[in-house]
Amino acid sequence: MIHWTVLLAAEAAASEGGGGLFDLDATLPLMAIQFLLLMVILNAVFYKPLGKSIDDRDNYIRTTQAEAKERLEQTKRLTQQYETELASTRRQSQTVIAEAQAAAQKIAAEQIAQAQQEAQAQREQVQRELDQQKTEALASLESQVGALSEQILDKLLGAQA
Repeated sequence: MIHWTVLLAAEAAASEGGGGLFDLDATLPLMAIQFLLLMVILNAVFYKPLGKSIDDRDNYIRTTQAEAKERLEQTKRLTQQYETELASTRRQSQTVIAEAQAAAQKIAAEQIAQAQQEAQAQREQVQRELDQQKTEALASLESQVGALSEQILDKLLGAQA
């Protein structure tokens, strides 16, 4: 019975002559027009603004990257310039320090030499004064020795007489 029902349905479909998979009637062009119209609407409403915003963002990123590269190069140049100036300044400061140390050593050596000369001069002065005092003391002693010798002789001679 099921078999007869399937056969009757197949005969009815064959007698109508339509409804196949590739029937070319007015629906196919209508669907194509709807598809094209949908594409035009989507392009105008969605894809163009989205594409424009993507392009704007891409341009913004490119300009930002270019500016960043330029700033990085400028920073590198400035860093190199500052390092060169710093090295030059360090060399100059080392030279100034060395000159100042040499000048200080020269001044110290001069002051030491002057102090030694003054000490030598004072020592010689003291030696001269001591020699003079010694000479005066010896002269004084000689006169006193002479006077005492005469007194001793007078007493010895006076005690004998």
